[in-house]
Amino acid sequence: MTSLYWRIFLSFWLALALILVGTVSVVVNGEQQRRFTRAWTQRAEIYAQATQTFESGGAVALGDWLKGMHRADIAAPIFITDSSGKEMLGRPVPDYLRDPPGLTSRDTLLHPTLKGIGGPLVLVGPDGRTFHVIVGPLRPGPHLFGELEMPAVSTATLLIALVVSAVVCFFLARYLVAPVDQLRRATRQIASGHLDVRVSQKLKGRHDELGLLAADLDTMSERVRNLLELKQQLLRDVSHELRSPLARLQLALSLARRQEDSGVERHLARIGCEADRLEELIARTLKLARLERPMQGMESTLVDVAGLLTNIVADVGIEADAHGCSVALETDRPLEVNGDPELLRSAMENVIRNAVRYAPAGSKVGIDARHTDGRRIEVVVRDHGPGVPEKDLELIFEPFYRVDAARNRAVGGDGLGLAIAARAIVIHGGTIQARNLDSGGLAVHLSLPAADASPAAAPAAPRLERGAA
Repeated sequence: MTSLYWRIFLSFWLALALILVGTVSVVVNGEQQRRFTRAWTQRAEIYAQATQTFESGGAVALGDWLKGMHRADIAAPIFITDSSGKEMLGRPVPDYLRDPPGLTSRDTLLHPTLKGIGGPLVLVGPDGRTFHVIVGPLRPGPHLFGELEMPAVSTATLLIALVVSAVVCFFLARYLVAPVDQLRRATRQIASGHLDVRVSQKLKGRHDELGLLAADLDTMSERVRNLLELKQQLLRDVSHELRSPLARLQLALSLARRQEDSGVERHLARIGCEADRLEELIARTLKLARLERPMQGMESTLVDVAGLLTNIVADVGIEADAHGCSVALETDRPLEVNGDPELLRSAMENVIRNAVRYAPAGSKVGIDARHTDGRRIEVVVRDHGPGVPEKDLELIFEPFYRVDAARNRAVGGDGLGLAIAARAIVIHGGTIQARNLDSGGLAVHLSLPAADASPAAAPAAPRLERGAA
């Protein structure tokens, strides 16, 4: 039996049937015990009444008394037999009240009710006639599962109870197994490539563990579908990014072949520039790929974020001058974290350079670095550029993603800077988020765990600005 449904059904039904039979057995046996106790209590009274009646009126009065007792509410049957074994009212004496076969007639007459309660009462008249008053048990002996053959517990009642329990177990097993079967079919479809399959819609109203499992399966399926789409998009983006410098290389090479010796140097310089761009793009792509894998053996040292930001601002100031903007840094000291200095520098530099790239001329890119709650360090980079549509705030950290649809390289870079920054921050146990400013522009929040949970209070470092005023 390999079906989970039938195993659950039969297990529950068997348990219910055993509980039912056991309960009925206990109830009926309890009632039987109470009736036996009443019979024992009435035995002395019955024997006293029979003796008094026989002494006062003889066999005739004893017979009338027996008729009255036969109609009364007595817990046990009463029989009176003479010396020949004939019952006084002509009723047959049950076999279970008689002696086993093999005894002599004399023994049978003297001991006809050894199975009665307490043995018979022997009455002897003046004429020598002997009568045996028998108070017998209700049944000859115990039965399987108790006294289930009593009229109070009919076979029809037991059958109805078993049928009802079977119906209840059937629907219970179906309620438990049906969602599992739907989950099994859904996983097969997902394995075959149908990632749009959803199970939670078919299990509406179920908030138990199976309903939660269906929701988790839908989440996993959606995540796998998004990852595959991102992978396909990444392949297209890589192809596009590699094709552009290659096309320019081919164009410059073609022009160089057509030019005289005097103009070749200019095209060779263009070829060298495009080759450098291509090499940089490949290097950044490989770096992103390495960051996607679990980092093993990553260098971890004590890094001063304030000093790191100061060096980055000094380097980026030249680029800010070219854009006609400035970079201002406000930071506490010390701001120490444990991590890889090169990865942390790459992450923060990419975010800052991205802000400078989109900052309009005459504006200022602000960088604030502070302890937030004594356990984390937060770096906020703000620019006054065009901002990002709300729907794209999380997508800007995906590889090769650009907000502008035209994919203008002069504005959007290669789409890898923020992706590398996000991976590097996450590897260090941090978070990175972007939000639009109410006054216009974009703010990127980087949060990292501090090296010291309770840093000593230190005065703020002097304000540092680089770039055009």
